[in-house]
Parts: sequence; C-alpha cells; structure tokens
Amino acid sequence: MRLGIVLRTTGPMPKLDMDLVLEAERLGYDSAWTSEAWGGDAVSTVSWMLSRTSKIKGGTGIMQMPARTPACAAMTAMSLQALSGDRFLLGIGPSGPQVIEGWHGVAYGKPLTRTREYISIVRQIFAREHPLEHKGEHYQIPYTGPGASGLGKPLKTIMHPKPSIKIYTASIAPAGLRVAGEIADGVLPYLMAPEKADAIVGPLREGLAASPGKTLADFDNAPYVRIRMGDDIAACRDAIRPGLGFYIGGMGARSKNFYNDLVKRMGYEEAAARIQDLFLDGKRNEAAAAVPDALIDETCLIGPPARIKDRLQAWQELARDNRVGTLLLADVTIDALRVVAEAAL
Repeated sequence: MRLGIVLRTTGPMPKLDMDLVLEAERLGYDSAWTSEAWGGDAVSTVSWMLSRTSKIKGGTGIMQMPARTPACAAMTAMSLQALSGDRFLLGIGPSGPQVIEGWHGVAYGKPLTRTREYISIVRQIFAREHPLEHKGEHYQIPYTGPGASGLGKPLKTIMHPKPSIKIYTASIAPAGLRVAGEIADGVLPYLMAPEKADAIVGPLREGLAASPGKTLADFDNAPYVRIRMGDDIAACRDAIRPGLGFYIGGMGARSKNFYNDLVKRMGYEEAAARIQDLFLDGKRNEAAAAVPDALIDETCLIGPPARIKDRLQAWQELARDNRVGTLLLADVTIDALRVVAEAAL
C-alpha cells in the first residue's frame, strides 16, 4: 500500500507546510496533494511543492473542471510533468453547482458528461496522434458556435509529453465512481470505511468492467483518511467532527449533497439527515456534535499510536487485493507521519 498526504492549502492566506512534505518524502511517502475551493488554487501550491522536492509526487486534489478548459488543464499537466521530472498527478473533478455557478459564474452542466469529455480531450492532447478535434455537449473544438470568428483550426500541442500522466477524479457518487473506473487511472474518495468498502469499490468494479482488460490492479483507489493522534480518543474524535459536519451538512444544497448521500449509503441515513438539518439551520456546533462516533472510527485513524497501527491493518487488507492503492492521510502531523510509515512502509 502506498502512502500519501493531503495538504491544507486553503484559508485566508495560501500556506504550505514544507517541513511536513519533506519529512513525508524522506520517509518514503508516494504523493502529496493540494486542493482548491473558492480561494487559493491547487496548481500554484502543487507547483511550489514540486519545485522544492525531488522524489515525492505532487497531485491536484482537485482542479475544478469548469474553471479551466480541458486544453488549459492539459497544458498545466504537461508543463508540471516536464518540470518535475514526471512527478505530477492530474486530479480533476466537477466540484458542485454552488461553487461553479456561485463563484466561477459558469453553468454546472452535466458532471458525468463533462468528465467524459474532459478526460477524452486531455488524453487526445497527451497522445499527440492528430490535431485536436472534439464535438460534444460541453466542449466544441475548434469552437464554431455563437460569436466564433471562423478562424479556429485544429491544433496539436507543440510539447511532447509522456502520455502516461495519471488522471484521477474526485468521485464519490455511484455513477461518478463508475465513470472513474471506466476512464480514469485513479479516484480520490472523500470518505471510505474498510468494513463498508463496497460503497466505493462496488461501483468502481462496474466501471472497470466497461473497459475491457482493465482491473483494480491497473487502478489507484486513493481514499482520504483523516488522522488525529493522541491518548484521549474522545478528544481526537471531537477534533475531526467539525470538518465532517461541514461536508455532510453544508457542502451542497439540501437536495444535492454528494457527501451526505455517501454517508447515507454507508448506513448512517438518520445521522446524515440530522447533521444536514442542523447545519442548514445555522447550528454548526450541533451538526458537528451529531457526527456519529462509529463513522469517525470507521473512516479515520484516531487515538494513540498503537490503536492507529492496529487500525491500519484493515486498510492493508484492502490493499492486498487492490481495493485500495494509496492511503491519503489528511490533517496529518509529522509525528503521525512517522507512526504510519513505521507500520505501513
């Protein structure tokens, strides 16, 4: 099982804990991932990180697809691949309508259709087999619609990338997971529990089956796993609750919250509904308090080092048959990095 870290790169000012990254690199961690919401972007931070490291891979977890044309994302990926010595991982996702329409000011569209078109275009650019042409619902290249000059023509990138740049999607809904399994190289689930792995792996298998010859061995399921190390297990849980409460309760509308839906599929229907009701009523503290202990214990690594090492065995069991490829630690400290490395590397 490979190990990676998820970096905190959002907030009032962009920040990047390079001491954490460099220690992860020294310990043999495989990758470090940056993110974006409606503040700092994922590309600037991953570029900064790659420029200051030599071995660890850097991934965008994720670049919001509607914020960039597919060609722009491909240009970014090719540039970072070349400059980093082939250490860049391209993570993309549709985000949600609140961010895409409320922040970027563009139509959210059909996320699965967009994902298929986006990856198809990016792979065409990487392959350089012919000038780029695409006629789809979200993208028309060359563009010939309203306002077009009529001067556009198919182009082939002047760069010569390695076509092997890995593409990950940030899917958690069953349909999105099926698409990831079919056309991507990996997926970045926000939550996963070893005992309920089929909520993620089941749809992935269905997608892989639609791509002849492709199996889990060819695919990197890389779930985010929050970690909080300490002797007081209750305090460790409490430190994790607000983040989970925010996503389960508020990352989306009442009628469309992919994180809330995932928690329901994991068997927490009543808790998910209560967390959302509280959060959307402005009761954020109560929403966080309503996150079940069992959900935290199943999806996170918490408590003293011995407890964390014991819990890692469940994840390693999944890795033995490729149901997990990379474990991405979120909210990790240097001390926790070392404990996990000692147990899993």
